[in-house]
Amino acid sequence: MDTLKKNPQAEARATKPQTLTAASGDAGRRLDLFLAQSVPELSRTRIQELIREGHVRVDGRIAKVSHRVAASESIEVEVLPRPAPEALPEDLPLDLLHVDDDFVVLNKAAGMVVHAGAGHSRGTLVNALLHRLGNLSAAGGALRPGIVHRLDRETSGAMVVARNDRAHEHLSEQFRSRNVRKIYLALVHGKMPRDSGTITLPISRDPRRRTRMTARASKGRHARTGWRVIARLDRCTLVEAALHTGRTHQIRAHFAAIGHPVVGDTLYGAPRGVRAGTRNLPLLARNFLHAARIGFSHPSSGAWVEVRAPLPRDLRVYFDQVAASLGWREAEIEAALAPYVGQP
Repeated sequence: MDTLKKNPQAEARATKPQTLTAASGDAGRRLDLFLAQSVPELSRTRIQELIREGHVRVDGRIAKVSHRVAASESIEVEVLPRPAPEALPEDLPLDLLHVDDDFVVLNKAAGMVVHAGAGHSRGTLVNALLHRLGNLSAAGGALRPGIVHRLDRETSGAMVVARNDRAHEHLSEQFRSRNVRKIYLALVHGKMPRDSGTITLPISRDPRRRTRMTARASKGRHARTGWRVIARLDRCTLVEAALHTGRTHQIRAHFAAIGHPVVGDTLYGAPRGVRAGTRNLPLLARNFLHAARIGFSHPSSGAWVEVRAPLPRDLRVYFDQVAASLGWREAEIEAALAPYVGQP
């Protein structure tokens, strides 16, 4: 079942049908190509959809996509806008950490897209939330109900989602004014030079690889990431990162820019494996980046709310492998990860 549905009201907002007459120079052209040139406000894809849906007639007869135009033919097309899609509920696994009348906090799984977009019409976090909770805030739009912030597809961890419009606006304002506390756990390559620090490098779209951002350009949007070392593991460092701004791929771009890409993040230059002691560990299946905690003011009471998202099993297992390869005892591993596993 498709988890995006069409809005029938949009289909009803059709403009008056356009009638075109094919000239002799148009003879032999495919109908969709003729219409793409004659009705430039419609994309070729949308024209093909309209033909298949019976909204294009040639000399009064419903046309086919394969039709070739003949001179003097009368072509009538109903110029319908593409219906705005809406997300539909879908029964998917969902880890809810905190449920409230105003919002929920969940532990997003790595690999799950937050909302529908290019190439992702189903299987999203929004689809799962609609199935579990029913209505969410409408302020985010039909494809992003309740969504006030996002995590990258391969980043796991704590996310807050609004359940009503008032809460949505309140939470969105906290994000805009940078009053939300966001703490991430990341395993990065290399030895961090100090025990703590701040990265303040502007972030912009990478002009050579448009799927990623860069913090190596002289211009961009202001971004600030605070960090502190949690554990040193030979050629890797486990760090806690605090986001003071919320730019796209901020942690990934910032640590890559200072020569310490996140383990598993090959998009930002991470090696394809980790050397731990005498062992070469295979490439992690995703980025070692987890949104460990999120804190904000309650939209109704104003009380401070802070929720921890336990470290997922795949990252815990990988950290254990790295530490064990360096001769760490189980007690040392438990001590390093204690604030990030289980509920407080």
